[in-house]
Amino acid sequence: MIYTAHYTSPLGGITLTSDGIALTGLYFDGERDFPDLSAAHKKDLPVFGEVMRWLDLYFAGKEPDFSPALNPTGTAFQMSVWAILQTIPFGETTTYGAIARRLEEETKKRMSAQAVGGAVGRNPISILIPCHRVIGANGSLTGYAGGLDKKEYLLRTEGFYS
Repeated sequence: MIYTAHYTSPLGGITLTSDGIALTGLYFDGERDFPDLSAAHKKDLPVFGEVMRWLDLYFAGKEPDFSPALNPTGTAFQMSVWAILQTIPFGETTTYGAIARRLEEETKKRMSAQAVGGAVGRNPISILIPCHRVIGANGSLTGYAGGLDKKEYLLRTEGFYS
């Protein structure tokens, strides 16, 4: 069963999804990959309270010192990319190519930045799994399901831009 809750952020509405225990999705309302939640149930779950507290701290420009339970669903490759995303420190960025090189070192298999970009773009738990911290090799802001304006805002919130 899928449960939902809604959060109002400085960037607009955010829909949260859960399996009843952990967060399974965080989507900006209207984003391109917004899932069909017609069969979902609204419910007040402890994980939603934790996520909302985390988001309140985050949007206040503070680095939360805890992480709610997360349970994204994806392929083994996507999960490995999303695990790397979670290691990018608050206020810092990395590139798709750097993630590809890290995966090459770990797996001893050739990896392309484009494949990494595909996995980053399918991250179902934006912000908490910080896909917004991945930028182009030339420092440009590239691809973000919620829109590049939101990606820039999130990076500014973290103090990346002055």
